[in-house]
Amino acid sequence: MEVKILADSACDLPKSFYEENNVTLIPLKVHINDEEFEDVKTIDPKTVYDAIRNGIVPKTSQASPLAFEEIFTEMAEKNEDGIYIAFSSALSGTYSTAVMILDQVKEKYPNFNLTIVDTKCASLGSGLVVMEAARLAANNVAKEEILKDVRFRSGHMEHLFTVEDLDYLAKGGRVSKASAFLGGLLNIKPILNVEDGKLVPIEKIRGKKKVFRRIIEIMSERGNGMKEQVIGISHADNEAGALEMKALIEEAFHPKEVYISSIGSAVGSHTGAGTISIFFLNKIPNR
Repeated sequence: MEVKILADSACDLPKSFYEENNVTLIPLKVHINDEEFEDVKTIDPKTVYDAIRNGIVPKTSQASPLAFEEIFTEMAEKNEDGIYIAFSSALSGTYSTAVMILDQVKEKYPNFNLTIVDTKCASLGSGLVVMEAARLAANNVAKEEILKDVRFRSGHMEHLFTVEDLDYLAKGGRVSKASAFLGGLLNIKPILNVEDGKLVPIEKIRGKKKVFRRIIEIMSERGNGMKEQVIGISHADNEAGALEMKALIEEAFHPKEVYISSIGSAVGSHTGAGTISIFFLNKIPNR
């Protein structure tokens, strides 16, 4: 029996991915002007970035407990085994809500075989983990083997971000306000990474070209087996920047593939427009 893969919208994979790969989507919520939307399902990223450019500050909330209850109960009734690959618990309460609802569902269905993994990853960092898990599930790989891969990739996924303005992340509590004081000042661009599931600024560099070059240097320092892996780029309404970064990565590393996606409405509400994010493994799993 094929293992069911579940993912929340914060993994920043497109709607078509869920439909084509039999992955269950759990949407986070986005709030604009007192209207509530379901990420991926009822709002697209461009709407969020246009709102931000017009001075509106979108808010987000975790996936609803009711959505988890309905999805988990249906799976339990069908006796389906599953893995939910969750957005970092340090950035959202979605993971802890899922764990709570799973405990409740298991009171009625004690044999329900669902495992929830806190990836400590964000955006396409968790998206790349989901992509490989979906591929393994489609090939009828056993649940324990898929879990092993999910945990390995989650633990070895590097995240590098550069944002136009750190203020958006600071407003949402995703980075400290002290780190945001240089946002937008004198063309200084921050580089951030993820440490234990949290966003942490690591360098501030003047000018986009220097930032991109420095990202390539950091990738050289941290990456492993670059020719063997899929490298991810996600962007916040900045396709030109993503394509420029892709060309630099291909020239430097000749990877198996460079996969580009848009930063979704939920994550993009905190990053603001213009963000470029790069994801790669610092260690390759043994097959």
